[in-house]
Amino acid sequence: MSEGAKSERPSFEEALERLEEIAGLLDSGGMSLDDSLELFGEAIGLVRVSREILDDAEGRIEELMELHDEVVERIDLELE
Repeated sequence: MSEGAKSERPSFEEALERLEEIAGLLDSGGMSLDDSLELFGEAIGLVRVSREILDDAEGRIEELMELHDEVVERIDLELE
């Protein structure tokens, strides 16, 4: 993903807020089919972005947990 694409990607909170807005608009039922489909397509894109953000966060958490385990193991070895 290029730097320009990353800077245009909404934050997780922004994506969630927009998804909630879209859900409300779709639930209202006052839109044309074409407009509803357009919003649905936008929502799918936001879900994908949100999933990528969550996957990235999960990877960072796993890295931190591995680092934590290494530090605890070293401390245990030093205390023996």
